Amino acid sequence: MAERFFEVNRISFSRNDLPPEGAAHNKALHLTIKYEGYYVNKVILDGGSRVDICPLSTLQRMEIGTKRIRSNNVCVCAFDGIKRNTIGEIDLILTIGPVDFKVTFQVLDMDTSYKFLLGRPWIHAA
Repeated sequence: MAERFFEVNRISFSRNDLPPEGAAHNKALHLTIKYEGYYVNKVILDGGSRVDICPLSTLQRMEIGTKRIRSNNVCVCAFDGIKRNTIGEIDLILTIGPVDFKVTFQVLDMDTSYKFLLGRPWIHAA
């Protein structure tokens, strides 16, 4: 997802965009995306992640019913190293800038600092 997003939009940053610690920072890139009528902030773009994660709480805030979640047998290893089973997966079409992306998210019922984690590099524009 990260590679595809940057390829389509050709985003660039200047030195003025860097935090006070400069280029050596390790802060995450956060985006605001659109899903239908909802604007969602705190979306993390992580090109090193092999899955796209959607916390169950994000779906609930957007009033997306759990009936849309397809069951699966996926287990993910979180940042803390703990393996967690997913509730299932869900397809959402997200608008990032001028481009729509179809994203298959693994849904987890856990507290996170983000509302979506976009990482899987093989996703294509919808």
